[in-house]
Amino acid sequence: MKFLTRTIWLLSLVSLFTDLASEMLYPVMPLYLRSIGFSIVFIGVLEGLAEAVAGLSKGYFGQWSDRLGRRRPFVQWGYGLSALSKPLLAVLAAPWWVFLVRALDRLGKGLRTGARDALLADEAPAAQRGAVFGFHRALDTLGAVLGPAAALLWLSHYPGQYRLLFVLAFGPGLLAVVITLLVREKPQPPSGQPIRPFWASFAYWRRAPASYRRIAGALLLFAVFNSSDTLLLLLARQQGLSDQAVIGVYIFYNLVYAATALPAGLLADRLGPARVLTGGLLLFALVYGGATQVHSWLAFGILFGLYGLYAAATEGVGKAWLSQLCAPTDKGAALGTFAGLSSLAALGASTLTGLLWQTLGAPVAFGLSAAVAGGVALFLGAAARSHSA
Repeated sequence: MKFLTRTIWLLSLVSLFTDLASEMLYPVMPLYLRSIGFSIVFIGVLEGLAEAVAGLSKGYFGQWSDRLGRRRPFVQWGYGLSALSKPLLAVLAAPWWVFLVRALDRLGKGLRTGARDALLADEAPAAQRGAVFGFHRALDTLGAVLGPAAALLWLSHYPGQYRLLFVLAFGPGLLAVVITLLVREKPQPPSGQPIRPFWASFAYWRRAPASYRRIAGALLLFAVFNSSDTLLLLLARQQGLSDQAVIGVYIFYNLVYAATALPAGLLADRLGPARVLTGGLLLFALVYGGATQVHSWLAFGILFGLYGLYAAATEGVGKAWLSQLCAPTDKGAALGTFAGLSSLAALGASTLTGLLWQTLGAPVAFGLSAAVAGGVALFLGAAARSHSA
């Protein structure tokens, strides 16, 4: 695979170690937050607000990266902030402190995301962009396999000892920061666009091509009803799985995701991204529609395996598609804007799902998400047929 350049490898390794650090904590976070008194609604609001911080910053720093024609500084500082946030979670258990640290982590994600994705797109041949993003997602998600496995090993020896785990997660995060120092970037012409105020982070949307707005708009509608995976993990726990089983099915999800991300990208390059995305969203609808109806670890294992296939068929494929619908000098703004709006949508999604769950029950909350995913899949399927006609 000659299209996998040194820069693509390094960025993928950075994501692997960062995700290892983050995913040591991610499946543990809902369990930890419940242990210190957080309600389901508050967990949903916390996750949504944290993603909103990332959302407000992704578009802003993406356009700033385009304006300067530089990517690497944003990547380095972004990963640095995320690494620093991990041990800070162990300092206090107060809700305001947990929010501040989660916000710092998400600010780091916002700082790096648009620039990193643009750097990947800059390195990728146009005909193999799906494969490049798929490869990056594969290594990123391999970290999401190793991280929960490390957390499971830790909790099997030290049950309930969550806070020291936050300190241990600093190690792989720091290694990721060191690797960013080895990344080189190709010179890019500055976009010529002015740096807009922070609150105008999404100004690119107004000047984006209609095709970009149409596809991004459909995916954002889905994002409004796609709540944090934290709530899906809480549902598995509520349906009868033990802490270890919850982490176990989450590891399996990430293992399937890592194994299929590159094949999904290659398939999207061959068949077109719309068809692959449509299949992925239909899988999401199946998982969310069925999750409230099962109780065994085997059934949840099957659903989380299908959930891994959904993630592989949508995450990197969507970015690769959108990067083809914008001007070369606007990649940072285009990908950062979409990532940012997706994060803002997550604020509404996690809050809405948490409220619906608390007031009307889990079947209504998760069933609504499944229905919207099915509708967006039909739209993308129709778009694929009309394009090929």
